[in-house]
Amino acid sequence: MDVRAGSWTAGQETGRLLIKTARTGLGAKAGHDLTIEATRWHAGMTIDPADPAASSVTVEVDAASLQVRQGTGGVKPLTDADRAEIEKTVREKILHTGRNPAITFRSTRIEGTPESFRVDGDLGILGVTRPVTLQARLTGDRVRGSATIVQSQWGIRPYSAFFGALKLRDEVEVEFDAGLIAVP
Repeated sequence: MDVRAGSWTAGQETGRLLIKTARTGLGAKAGHDLTIEATRWHAGMTIDPADPAASSVTVEVDAASLQVRQGTGGVKPLTDADRAEIEKTVREKILHTGRNPAITFRSTRIEGTPESFRVDGDLGILGVTRPVTLQARLTGDRVRGSATIVQSQWGIRPYSAFFGALKLRDEVEVEFDAGLIAVP
């Protein structure tokens, strides 16, 4: 099935929204590159393949739903206790999910073709809203794409340990792959 003009929805039931981090610093080999999944999120879209500028998208992510799915690299494998500690740190010390429960995105401009399009929009994290650009494509009834987010632009200080010898890069990659469901 190909996507036709109209309203569509997507979320954790139809796809995945992943955040990928990478290590840097002198102690980088001690840490892990992480794949974190948003397990509760929802997207709403109005799509007009004939006129991409008339299309729009909104996404809301439950910030407390981020779960570590994979950790690669490192001296030792990532344990379940490590995953739990990382998730707690993200909720309590990085995203402060008690005060900032949602991460939001609202498109401001869409251009291109269904096979390759660009979505400019406003990303809200920690009460700070900044512009971001997504690259995406429609294949059948699925939308896939990615964006690079620079954490410090939203006031997030990338995680560091061992007096700064091990730290995460400021840039994180956000990837999404979701099936679209037509809204009647």
